[in-house]
Amino acid sequence: MSGYTSAEDVYLSVPDFMAEQFEMVPSPAMLWLDDGQRAQARELSGEDPGFRQRYWRQDGKSAWVLNVIGRDHPITLGISVEAGKIAGLRVLVYRESRGWEVRHPFFTRQFDQAQLENGRLDRPIDNITGATLSVNALQRAAKLALWLDQQLPD
Repeated sequence: MSGYTSAEDVYLSVPDFMAEQFEMVPSPAMLWLDDGQRAQARELSGEDPGFRQRYWRQDGKSAWVLNVIGRDHPITLGISVEAGKIAGLRVLVYRESRGWEVRHPFFTRQFDQAQLENGRLDRPIDNITGATLSVNALQRAAKLALWLDQQLPD
């Protein structure tokens, strides 16, 4: 029997994240992805978004709740995109035993206004010692959210 226990730290609920992003929270919608789009997403971000992704959109801004694997467990993120740039990135739920520092604004602010440029974020994201896998997970999620926003119908 292992002595490891999985922690789940909830920092922000989905409704609270949406209330931060929108003056009047819109109803969620569903983006359906085909096999080709899923392959593109995996190539870009290393993440499989599945066949459908729930999103919220209003006045040119979209918001996504994404789960990405840090080291062993999912990290749940809220990411909003406006005009092709990250408008907000928040760690909603953190389940790893280390690397939790990525939840702090001093770290997440690095993503503000980041955009995709040739399949990469247009800026370097500073690492945190001991949190490399979590940092990488947040970068993958940011790229995925930016890509998903590009897939939305006009």
